[in-house]
Amino acid sequence: MNIRFDQQTILITGATRGIGRQLAIDFESLGGNVIITGTGVDSPDFVKTGNFEYYNVDFCNDEQKQGFIEFLGSKDKIDVCINNAGINRLNYLEDVEEIDFSDMMRVNLETPFLITKHVAKKMKTAGYGRIINISSIFGKLSKEKRSVYSVTKFGIKGLTVSSAIELAKFGVLVNTLSPGFVMTDLTKKNLSPEERNNLSDLVPAKRMAEPKEISNVALFLASGFNTYIAGQNIIVDGGYTVV
Repeated sequence: MNIRFDQQTILITGATRGIGRQLAIDFESLGGNVIITGTGVDSPDFVKTGNFEYYNVDFCNDEQKQGFIEFLGSKDKIDVCINNAGINRLNYLEDVEEIDFSDMMRVNLETPFLITKHVAKKMKTAGYGRIINISSIFGKLSKEKRSVYSVTKFGIKGLTVSSAIELAKFGVLVNTLSPGFVMTDLTKKNLSPEERNNLSDLVPAKRMAEPKEISNVALFLASGFNTYIAGQNIIVDGGYTVV
């Protein structure tokens, strides 16, 4: 199976680090022209060579978000869209601040909805498109301090299902990809080796995923080899949610 994205335009939000960064690198390495977003003014080093375009946008800022939507409108086509940008502010239910609720809703749910709405028009006209909404295992289950985050990630699955039903007949396939625990730089920063080992012990595979393992699934879902998967939630978690 030789997956390629030559002559395709790939949009990946929140792609300056972690899973998003891996996605961007992999899609570009397979021939894609990759547009990525991030909140930093300066583009990350890896986009300074290759077929990348960086757009600085804070999706909590309505003016910047509208500017990004207008930027998308200027593009001739978007072949693949990966809604990956997300934020997670941990707090107990009774202590959640209104601004944190609002910001998570804006970034994690409203922004994927608006982007999907706009790229769908281009994809329908082209008769082809692939949309992947990055959710989480916390869109299937939850734990303390993740009430708002889970609300947004459960909501993403609703966006996937509803848009898949509308768009599949136009050759546009929409799916959710839900990673489990992933060994990103942020994970290494936030968790001690002992904490990471304890978390890994809860996973049947006895380890966390590498970002590449999440990206590999996205590459297939976004490729022309995926011709009939639509409206599904693909969970990549080493078996964590089935036990």
